[in-house]
Amino acid sequence: MSPSIAHVTYLVRDYDEAIAFFTEKLNFTLLEDTLLSDKKRWVLVVPQGGNGSALLLAKADSPEQSQHIGNQTGGRVAFFLHTDDFQRDHQYMLSKGVQFAEAPRHEPYGIVAVFVDLYGNKWDLLELKTRSL
Repeated sequence: MSPSIAHVTYLVRDYDEAIAFFTEKLNFTLLEDTLLSDKKRWVLVVPQGGNGSALLLAKADSPEQSQHIGNQTGGRVAFFLHTDDFQRDHQYMLSKGVQFAEAPRHEPYGIVAVFVDLYGNKWDLLELKTRSL
């Protein structure tokens, strides 16, 4: 088996509000929601039809962790959501109230727009140009 990154930790304030955001506003699929203890759950979400890494929604359990919710990368774009149809997904997300920090722009590598998640983390919605060899 080739090495791969299976999950990326994503700090949340509340499991259920984060699940709702990802499944309802970004159209992600809830892969797993397993109770581990009275305070901890194992929650995985992925983009619908995705076959790559999953986000592990991890509830902050200390004041120190809570300080990083919404600022997991110091204000830089934290996550890159690839799509095969930028217009479709951009329109869907707008219709669900997702806040975009900019208008879509065309770059040499594709179409991109930065949006902000429920906690303030920045994401790129990105449709890459098809590369021919």
